[in-house]
Amino acid sequence: MNFLHRLREKVKKYDDGHNFTCDICGREVFENQRVCAQCKRDLPWNNGYVCPICGRKVGEEGICLECKQKPVGVDMARSVFVHEGEAARLVVRFKKEKRYLYRTLAELMLPLLQKEFLSVDALTFVPMTARAEKKRGYNQSRLLAEELAARCGKPVLYSVEKRKESKPQKTLSRAEREKNLEGCFVADRQAVKGKSILIIDDTFTTGSTVSALSDVLKRAGATGVYALTATSVQYKDPFGIPPKQ
Repeated sequence: MNFLHRLREKVKKYDDGHNFTCDICGREVFENQRVCAQCKRDLPWNNGYVCPICGRKVGEEGICLECKQKPVGVDMARSVFVHEGEAARLVVRFKKEKRYLYRTLAELMLPLLQKEFLSVDALTFVPMTARAEKKRGYNQSRLLAEELAARCGKPVLYSVEKRKESKPQKTLSRAEREKNLEGCFVADRQAVKGKSILIIDDTFTTGSTVSALSDVLKRAGATGVYALTATSVQYKDPFGIPPKQ
């Protein structure tokens, strides 16, 4: 191996952020692994009962309370993990400067995409304003969508813009989030019309973001809109009413 080749490998490894250690616990792993077998088993997989509409974890078969009151605005949403434990920490790390984790999360998300959404025409992502993206340094939703598209052979649609800055949504209820996102997104009708589209994002909290994006895509002529996220919050008091004890 010559010097130039070794240098290129070092640069690639640095950009990838992966030195053959588990991205969760730090144990050594094989070259083709990003998460060790133990950590993969221990992750909070969302593979039990889920709401058939929003895909959240539920205690028994059937539609969740939130969707009974007001269904999320996509035709179907699914998430790989419940937003807790190491899965939640992985997403938080990804959003806070650990850019390289998009490959890890995409690898974990791919099997569910292949199981539930292989019939879609294209993938898209939740856009950010130029100011917000510059502040963070990247759009985590876009990184996930591009990596998943490359792995499943689907195109990515860059057809939605976020033209208005919204307030941070972390502490807002579902109704407040919906109000906060009014008029934020604009879609290119020519690019969207007649297509079934899968929205990719990191976390499904109340569903207000994917609902707002879905509404814009459907009004632009999309025939179906779906959502796939790495994690979903099981219950977040989306209507501002705490669950009964």
